[in-house]
Amino acid sequence: MRGVVPLAVVSALLSTSSAISFTISRVIMHADLMITNAKVTTMAAEGPAEATALAAANGRFIAVGADAEVMAHVGPDTRVIDAGARRVIPGIVDSHCHPDAYAARLMSWHELSPDHVTSRAELLGRIEAECAKLGPDDWFVGYRLNDNKSGGYPSLAELDAATGGRPLFILRTDGHLGLANSRAFEVCGVAPDATDPPFGQFDRHPETGAFTGLVRETAAHIFLDRVHDGDTPESIAEGLERVFADWNSVGITTVYNSLTPARAIRAYQMMKDQGRLTMRVGIIVSGREEGLVESFVASGIQSGFGDDDVRIIGVEWCPDCSTSGRTAAYHTPYVGTPIEGEPVPNTGVLLYELEDLKSRATAAHRAGLQVMIEGVGDRGIDFALDVIEACLEAAPREDHRMRVEHCCHVTPAVLARLKKTGVIDSSANGFMFELGDAYRSNRGAEAMVDMWPHRALIDAGVPAPGHSDAMICKANPFTALHAMVNRETDTGGDLDKRQAVTPLEALRAYTWLGAFAGREEHLKGSIEVGKLADLAVLDRDLLTIETSSIKDIQVDMTILGGAVVYES
Repeated sequence: MRGVVPLAVVSALLSTSSAISFTISRVIMHADLMITNAKVTTMAAEGPAEATALAAANGRFIAVGADAEVMAHVGPDTRVIDAGARRVIPGIVDSHCHPDAYAARLMSWHELSPDHVTSRAELLGRIEAECAKLGPDDWFVGYRLNDNKSGGYPSLAELDAATGGRPLFILRTDGHLGLANSRAFEVCGVAPDATDPPFGQFDRHPETGAFTGLVRETAAHIFLDRVHDGDTPESIAEGLERVFADWNSVGITTVYNSLTPARAIRAYQMMKDQGRLTMRVGIIVSGREEGLVESFVASGIQSGFGDDDVRIIGVEWCPDCSTSGRTAAYHTPYVGTPIEGEPVPNTGVLLYELEDLKSRATAAHRAGLQVMIEGVGDRGIDFALDVIEACLEAAPREDHRMRVEHCCHVTPAVLARLKKTGVIDSSANGFMFELGDAYRSNRGAEAMVDMWPHRALIDAGVPAPGHSDAMICKANPFTALHAMVNRETDTGGDLDKRQAVTPLEALRAYTWLGAFAGREEHLKGSIEVGKLADLAVLDRDLLTIETSSIKDIQVDMTILGGAVVYES
């Protein structure tokens, strides 16, 4: 490191004279990387909000300010980048997403999102063509099916005909519902007269009682567990390299991996040891994997364990479900057209018994693990807050930073509870752009004023970081920022502009507040001296362009620890 003086020498010189002390204070550290002629949004809590230049050495920012003062850190080996007056932002922190699950599926599953499939006929044709390439016992497995934008759900008979007797499972885009064909039911040992598993359902025709093919919640996991049986830490790591390369290209430098299972934890450790990470990873340990959270409690591992590359953030349980799939828990019934087989009236379902989840979460909270509970509908959020309040009653703690994950339908009553308990609203505003139309259809346009209500949350002082939940939705943060600012879906559907925020407020949700939600704001989330040198250079100015163009922003460069990990 250039310009570093041994501590013993510094101490001796400082004790000699004030003149020498002044000399030592002027020692300049040479930068590894410098960006000049920029519009730097620092997101700093204190100090200048804007700068024109920055410098980094040994992975951290060493100077942020005007070009002239930062240029003092130029050395013979400094890479100097003229930003050409482009906007520079802190690296994006996606505080709730599923890169591990995406990585596993990327290797052998078929993506069936509206980018690939736009009608039921197209879906069935794709299945038939791909199954023709498979052996008689090979699975066709798909993910990200959006029935609202791809012509609805195929019937069981249609799936059976398209697969030619091969087993099939397709996971809906929300990850809570799936489609299975007759061969898949057979292979997984689910007989026609099978009873529903606890907290799940095999949908049946209301007249005949026969399977429709649609399976919900824990019933879907019977098939998911079967097709994920072959996943290994090695195969997940291979997929993660591809995922992170893609996500680096949209400015993401940190992910908090929601519901991380044991084999993905092993994959992350392996990638770190082998120098294969281009992303900082926060692990949110899965409460869905029986015994995993309990093993962390027993071992004494607490939130914060790890380093700047891979760190334990907390633990999570998922008791609530999907609004777009009409299973999330609300106090009032769903509107719109019911799915064949759903209860009428339908107020959604919850996936845990309250006292059971209170016990699990309280044990983790006592052990020093940050607790996160998913809640989507207002009833689901109330359930999550009941659990969190039980944790705090058993073990009061200031600045606990417990989180309600997704936290979509925040009514005024829910908002008051969040504020009173000091809970973080971990907002799935990534849903707004791609799934917002389904929310409008299933809950009604008048409910949108309380759906992801960031204006009200900011005004109330409730921390509300944003996240994509990728690959439930795409990881691209700029479509989410667009929806937060413009309050519109990808089709222009109105999400109630009374809850609109400024571009700077939206960006804060994906930078500083994201880091705050994982107790890492001292390390990242803003461009300040001493913090990790993670940033993105944008092709246009997020803060000054027409807000209708925010969704079109591209990233020209992503930098992690002062090293370029993506360049357009």
